[in-house]
Amino acid sequence: MLPVLKIKEMDNKGMCMDLTPIVNSLYNMASFSLGAAALLGTPSAFAQQEPPPESIQAPEAAQPGFWTKTRTHVVDITEQGRWDLYLSGYAYHNRNSYSDKSLHKLNEKAWGAGIGKTLRNANGDDESLYFIGLRDSRRHAQFMAGYAYQWVHGFGADSGLEAGAGLTAAIIRRQGVLGGVPFPAILPVASIGTQSTKLMVTFIPHAAIRNNKGNVVLLFARFEFK
Repeated sequence: MLPVLKIKEMDNKGMCMDLTPIVNSLYNMASFSLGAAALLGTPSAFAQQEPPPESIQAPEAAQPGFWTKTRTHVVDITEQGRWDLYLSGYAYHNRNSYSDKSLHKLNEKAWGAGIGKTLRNANGDDESLYFIGLRDSRRHAQFMAGYAYQWVHGFGADSGLEAGAGLTAAIIRRQGVLGGVPFPAILPVASIGTQSTKLMVTFIPHAAIRNNKGNVVLLFARFEFK
């Protein structure tokens, strides 16, 4: 509540004038003006207060895409992996899928060779890049290049013996398939031996080869060296 001021002043006739109403009005106007200025200059008490800004965080780095990861992975294998020499030697054709006459014509001595690189990764598994050329069942040249991943299980550090199993994704070219046009294939792969010398095997099922009976087991060896 505003204070009430009582001020009296003598006029020129010696009469006493009461100036209280005038002074109080001026006081009230000044108080209102100061209050309005304060309200305009500061946020209203009834206004919704915005929360303080959170600490600014640096934007997260963009995650590399599939092809970037693949390219990096290939570079790691080629730069950190050990050189491999592959020797192919035997292709077994399922006797229930071929007649005796067909088996007599087919070539099972799949002589060939190849080169590649294998990296023993942080999980103790083998990742390989390879290129192999061999003599196929029709005695034509067959070429395949790809990537293989094998989960490796050791049988003891003293023996050094280990076995592996996994998959390989390859591009294969055969004269008798698709007119010699390279085609992709995903095949199982397994191995047994030591880290530096392995006997390996892959199975080519009927569904993997168009216009061919398939069901072929291919045996080959891998020799790893620095």
